[in-house]
Amino acid sequence: MLPKYVCTAVALALMTLVAAAQDTTPPPAEPTATTFFGRWAQFYREDWHGSLPASPTPARRGLPSPLDSPPFPSTDWSYGGSPVIGEPDGQSYPLMNAINGAKSRTKLYGWIEPTVNGSTSGDSNLPEANDENSNRLELNQLVLYAERLPDTVQQDHFDWGFHLTALYGADYRFTTSKGILSSQLLDHNNRYGFDPALEYLDLYFPKVAQGMNLRIGRYISIPGIEAQLAPNNYTFSHSLLYSVDPFTDTGILATVKLSNKWLAQLGISAGHDTAPWSTSDAKPSGTACLSYTTESVKDNFYLCANGINTARYAYNNIQQYDLTWYHKFSKKIHSATEAWFMYERGVPAVGGPIALETNSNGAACATGLMRCTAPEYAAVNFLQYEINPHNSITLRTDFLNDKKGQRTGYQTRYSEETLSLTHWIGSTIQFRPELRFDRAWDRQAYGNGKHQNQFTVASDLIVHF
Repeated sequence: MLPKYVCTAVALALMTLVAAAQDTTPPPAEPTATTFFGRWAQFYREDWHGSLPASPTPARRGLPSPLDSPPFPSTDWSYGGSPVIGEPDGQSYPLMNAINGAKSRTKLYGWIEPTVNGSTSGDSNLPEANDENSNRLELNQLVLYAERLPDTVQQDHFDWGFHLTALYGADYRFTTSKGILSSQLLDHNNRYGFDPALEYLDLYFPKVAQGMNLRIGRYISIPGIEAQLAPNNYTFSHSLLYSVDPFTDTGILATVKLSNKWLAQLGISAGHDTAPWSTSDAKPSGTACLSYTTESVKDNFYLCANGINTARYAYNNIQQYDLTWYHKFSKKIHSATEAWFMYERGVPAVGGPIALETNSNGAACATGLMRCTAPEYAAVNFLQYEINPHNSITLRTDFLNDKKGQRTGYQTRYSEETLSLTHWIGSTIQFRPELRFDRAWDRQAYGNGKHQNQFTVASDLIVHF
């Protein structure tokens, strides 16, 4: 059961949306609503009718944006750990419009994401994520952001920003960091939980090269196409590649724009999904990335070494080497391809005498070994087609080889194919139905070890506020 305060908030939001949807009268040229909920409902009504007041396009510094958003999550080829340097903050949100007419740089906004899935696996869809629970209607994410973005377009003066996240829902298990409210998952395995998933300060130094952002705090582990927060992804469910790689890091990361084409990142963290004060598992870990975008903006290459240390066994102390390639075929078609190699040394053998970290798997070591190195590699491709500004189609092809079974619990090769539609209503509601087929090639690994194949029909609904 969901807490009463969550049910009340959901019901209130849905009542507001229904009221806005039922009123089909075109809104007046000037806002007339005077109450908080009146302004909130009016924003949705105007957004859904395409009659929101037009605002001038903010200035941008750098290469032009290659994509349209919506229907895609972002207008730019993404990189993690920093706002896009040179990209203005032009977003307007329903909640801020209701609070103060969207007049402040500090913004409160978020979304609610209910989901549903039907699966041929009756017990568990794992390693599929984020619909790991079979045949369920769930609240995956109820998220509230408090955010101020630094102004990285200008190069005249120092600026700063911050970001605070409150996340509640079933997806807390995919953001949990050991030492930060982690007993909900590691000790109790609660179905629903709360996590302050992203909490950081941004410091912008305009005179370093063409701009440097220094991020201090807890942030999304930076390589890759996908992210934990639902609107940042092409599809509802996640690739196998994503489902077993790191989620968040806590540390310091510098992102330097060397030129319009080149960007470099260097940082240090406490290790993957581990708080610095978790003394038995925190491991000082380096991060180094390099991004290159062609003059035409049709290609971007993003290479990262992430979480680099001695690789000795500890909570999620994996070493990751990641390459992402974005390519734009035409205005309507682009692809995003990612591959990584990961490993951890000294992982205890399955069934051996050495105790495992909570919520982790042992390695299928050679006979007689109590510890061994556990490697894995994966690749994924997202092929994207933009039908129009409100609709897009995704075809995702995915492969994972869990060489020692340490990431999924099963020593096998996996593949999956997903066909997904994204439909937007205005810029505030997303509907993402999908069909997905998974296969474990070497043993039964789905449905808690009962099936080699798994077919899933699923969807989420994201209502932005």
